[in-house]
Amino acid sequence: MKELTSSQVRQMFLDFFKSKGHDIEPSASLVPVDDPSLLWINSGVATMKKYFDGTVVPTNPRMTSAQKSIRTNDIENVGKTARHLTFFEMLGNFSVGDYFKKEAISWAWELLTSPEWFGFDPKDLYITVYPKDHDAYELWQSVGVKKEHLYKDEDNFWDIGGGPSGPDTEVFFDRGQEFNNVAEDDPQNYPGGENERYLEIWNIVFSELNHLPDGTYVEQPHKNIDTGMGLERVVSVFQHAHTNYETDLFLPIIHEIEKFTSYKYGSDQKVDSSFKIIADHIRTLSFAISDGAEPSNSGRGYVLRRLLRRAVLNGQKLGIEHTFLADLTPTVAQIMKSYYPDLTTNLTRIKEVVNREEAKFAGTLNDGLKLLNSVISSPKVQENKMISGQDAFKLFDTYGFPVELTQEYAAESGINIDLDGYQKEMTQQKERARKARGVKVSMGTQNLDLLNYKKESKYLGYTQLDVTNCSLNLLLQNDQKVESVNDGEAMAIFDQTPFYAEMGGQVGDTGWIYDQSGQLVANVNDTKHAPNGQNLHYLEVFGQLKVGEEYHLKVDAVRNERIKRNHTATHLVDEALRDVLGSGSHQAGSLVAPDYLRFDFTSDEKLTDDQILQVEKIVNEKIFANLPVTAQEMPYQQAIDSGAVALFSEKYGDVVRVVKAGDYSTQLCGGDHVSNTSEIGMFKITESTGIGSGVRRIVALTGDGLYDYLLNEENQIKSVMKEVGVVKLSEAAEKTANLKNEFKAAQKELAELKEKHANDAAKNLFKNVKESGRFAYTAGIIPNLDPKEMREIADRWRNQKISDILVIGSNKNGKSSLLLAFAKDKASDEVNAKTVIGSFAEIFGGRGGGNQLMAVAGGKETSLIQDAVDQAAKIIADLK
Repeated sequence: MKELTSSQVRQMFLDFFKSKGHDIEPSASLVPVDDPSLLWINSGVATMKKYFDGTVVPTNPRMTSAQKSIRTNDIENVGKTARHLTFFEMLGNFSVGDYFKKEAISWAWELLTSPEWFGFDPKDLYITVYPKDHDAYELWQSVGVKKEHLYKDEDNFWDIGGGPSGPDTEVFFDRGQEFNNVAEDDPQNYPGGENERYLEIWNIVFSELNHLPDGTYVEQPHKNIDTGMGLERVVSVFQHAHTNYETDLFLPIIHEIEKFTSYKYGSDQKVDSSFKIIADHIRTLSFAISDGAEPSNSGRGYVLRRLLRRAVLNGQKLGIEHTFLADLTPTVAQIMKSYYPDLTTNLTRIKEVVNREEAKFAGTLNDGLKLLNSVISSPKVQENKMISGQDAFKLFDTYGFPVELTQEYAAESGINIDLDGYQKEMTQQKERARKARGVKVSMGTQNLDLLNYKKESKYLGYTQLDVTNCSLNLLLQNDQKVESVNDGEAMAIFDQTPFYAEMGGQVGDTGWIYDQSGQLVANVNDTKHAPNGQNLHYLEVFGQLKVGEEYHLKVDAVRNERIKRNHTATHLVDEALRDVLGSGSHQAGSLVAPDYLRFDFTSDEKLTDDQILQVEKIVNEKIFANLPVTAQEMPYQQAIDSGAVALFSEKYGDVVRVVKAGDYSTQLCGGDHVSNTSEIGMFKITESTGIGSGVRRIVALTGDGLYDYLLNEENQIKSVMKEVGVVKLSEAAEKTANLKNEFKAAQKELAELKEKHANDAAKNLFKNVKESGRFAYTAGIIPNLDPKEMREIADRWRNQKISDILVIGSNKNGKSSLLLAFAKDKASDEVNAKTVIGSFAEIFGGRGGGNQLMAVAGGKETSLIQDAVDQAAKIIADLK
């Protein structure tokens, strides 16, 4: 067998399918674009959905890719098994309505067995097929696969619950009997069974069915091919590795980890697990951060935070007590540099984010350990010898403690964990996360009529918003092609239209459709692009529409004018940001709506107030300069040579439209614009936020939208002026400062009164010393104290050596608090504030914690705090 590096395997796969007429698609960002159904790009086909469901027709129906992917549904298994990874690369070849089973199977066998390519020995390869897929079964035999190497398996059917689906066929590599971990007569001892001998290396999906919402399956108009070969798995075969981790994709990282610890990889199964977890997680973190994601408390950021903390905790298992993860990122970049040079380009930022997050976790980890120790020592846990699933999940969710780590710590004290309760909490969290991502289906179904409709629809909206004699060429209702519609929702394509279809950040036009007699027959609620590029009108019909008839199409001109103002303003903003931030800043996205504009741009730093003012000043200067806005079509290269700005995320044709605002801004753009910058009126930024690593967003207003905003601001200012009692705005600052000073003085006076009240109450309390058992104690209620004020009283009690034990109860703002303090010479390891506070807390339904000398419990049962204090004598008497 050949011995290939991971880079060679990846490139050989892509080169093979390129030789078969496929376009090599670049690996898309791990952060999904316009797809709320996905948290991460998790497969090669995830980036092809728009082609598979017929939303867009690809330039070339044959595509291949090496797609970086993240899957985090079973993070707990990473490090425990040979194959589980959170980050991986999926090699794939795709056909959208072009070749099908015959070519897919023939080419797969050629790539796998030809000496020119992978060169596997056919005797080492086994195939599984769907039992009813007779074509695939016979095609595999026709290319040379022996019957004894073919297995039928009911699991060979690919279905994500809606949209394209169909039977699949899987390729397995026989690693040899020495890898077998099941008995010869075990029912799982076959390719596709749960065993280590037969390794799945390729899955080929024959996407020939549509899974409809009602649960039925129908033939798909355009049959597709979707394949997935895990790079890490196939590389493990070429490099004779027992697991994915003994390959050139992981071993350099593992060897780097060894430098920070006295352990060596391969010495112990538990130790190896920690090495694997760290190596996998730092790959995921490096790629995700490079693509703009950052650790946070929600969404994909929460996933990254969890992975980083899991890696840190496993570093501690290896005896690594210092921050070390960022030191591994250059090794990740070095391994992947041949295909992912952006890791090297973004390395500084990756290291900064990882360092910052790891340092932050150090403090959180200490807090988590304190909470864990508090939970373990609580009377309830000590009595039941069980940590609740809720507490175990809190340790995981808030502090990043994997449940197995909590188990290890608890086991040292003879404590178990309610794992069923923990799993219940975990399931509920996953359900919350799923709902937060929305309920949109992950892939739609194809519409054959739209896919096959190729007739041109001419856009006239650059110069006309009111066009008569527009012929209705295609009409659909309920996803079916029809000849006429009298009411309800429908979609329509005309031979010409003034309605702009959503593209390049600009929303689609709305408006009205009239028949030739002038009768209003439909509202246009939105306009988008059909799969082959025509402007597709989304209609609410209440008159008759008939294919072949001509209609009068009229765009909502007021709304369109607002959109134009905001679109031209985005061009001015783009240029102004470069003026302020430098040439390194470029557009990363936009939304041009009638009521506001949103502009995303690259910047590692937050915009300062001064920079915001500078951008506003520049844009408004260009508006007031009455710059003419012109558009001209020209060859792409000529446009670029002339200095036109192009978006890296867009694909442009040979001829492009260049929009200029005087000599200030020149950009490639197919959208609508005003004819002169003065039409924008005025510009103001209303919001500036960060949306990811290195990407910022501003929201701004123009025209009448800005007027409404300023009018609202003025009304709020007038309301504030009325409240503070001034007539002129110029007097408001001074009056507000005076009120602030008066408020501070009142706060100070109140604090002094509260302190006097507390001191007087403490003096009275300190006079009331009683005996119970072997202790002298002081107990009582002091109203309206918070825990901080109670601790101050306890400090005075201890300094004055009033008694052995202090008990203070208080109610404030609907909450109860109880403080328990021990004199220094009266607290022991068995009897102290920390161990006794629970006895008081149970009486008023509270929870508490602290140290041996002082502990505080809090709760909401305000009526029972007196009962808790009254029980002091009994509780203290029982202390041995």
